[in-house]
Amino acid sequence: MALTARVGAHAGDFALDVSLDVASGTTVAVVGPNGAGKTTLLRALAGLVALDHGHVTLDDVVLDDPGRDLFVPAETRPVGVVFQRYLLFPHLSALDNVAFGLRARGARRAEARRRAGEWLERVGLADRAAARPAELSGGQAQRVALARALVTEPALLLLDEPLAAADVATATTLRRDLARHLATFPGVRILVTHDALEAMTLAERLVVVEDGRVVQHGTPDEITARPRTEYVARLVGTNLYRGRATGTGVVLRDHDVTLTTAAAARGDVLAVVAPRAVALHRDRPAGTPRNVWPGTIDAVEPLGDRARVRVAAPLPVVAEVTAASVRALALRPGERVWLSLKATEIDVYPA
Repeated sequence: MALTARVGAHAGDFALDVSLDVASGTTVAVVGPNGAGKTTLLRALAGLVALDHGHVTLDDVVLDDPGRDLFVPAETRPVGVVFQRYLLFPHLSALDNVAFGLRARGARRAEARRRAGEWLERVGLADRAAARPAELSGGQAQRVALARALVTEPALLLLDEPLAAADVATATTLRRDLARHLATFPGVRILVTHDALEAMTLAERLVVVEDGRVVQHGTPDEITARPRTEYVARLVGTNLYRGRATGTGVVLRDHDVTLTTAAAARGDVLAVVAPRAVALHRDRPAGTPRNVWPGTIDAVEPLGDRARVRVAAPLPVVAEVTAASVRALALRPGERVWLSLKATEIDVYPA
């Protein structure tokens, strides 16, 4: 089983053109900034938005192909959807919410409720079958929405920001539970999110969409190691610069800085610097660092036993240091610091 799609659609002046090829048993996270077209993509796959051009093929069955005048309505597609706000029917019990999809597909009431009860038990909510959505916690509502999507045994599962409605304290538990349930689903799984942690922990592959186009795709490790755009760099928490390489020197675009690298390159390049590779000093460092420059701290963001330090400088950078270093160096916003970076810590690749 597999999903093969090229989704071409318009919404006003916005144009979406995204291709996907996903095998069954695989979770792909579609990530991108607000307005990139992620939800439009999901709605097109679900049959809620018709294509202007392209096709959607699932398990060799064409669901949408305007060039051949083929379109399968949303209600008859083998697709399950978990919406961002879950969209449970407020007047129905948890049991009848889960049974709704089966009833809509023609199942008898008794059979639909029996299968719905089995799914509520699988997601740990058998004792909440009679509860209405207003009586459920956010986590319970998410599990009901997931059960409703899966009870019809779809070939394709679409999840639109499934943790967006959860508070921070609940999100960790919901992410763990969602990962467990996704692992038991044999079909194709498409997750739309803007949350890096959600994408990295739930998906085997990422597809990055910006302005309606795919700008990068690959495994989380591949995306993290070599981001292609500033958005992707921010998403994975690293520093990315564009420049032109002449041997071991990279003249950075938009910055009056030349980085010295260990490996020689030529032409337009991207240079990525991991925050942990950037060292901070109160005074200009002695020794052999090839890249040294001064800056002013913009922000210090604690991260457990470490902290991310944003520094405004001729070359703006995010450094990651230990909490002990923050205290020892008295790192605070407004303080002047020196930054150093070894040539061997800079990865350069073609732009």
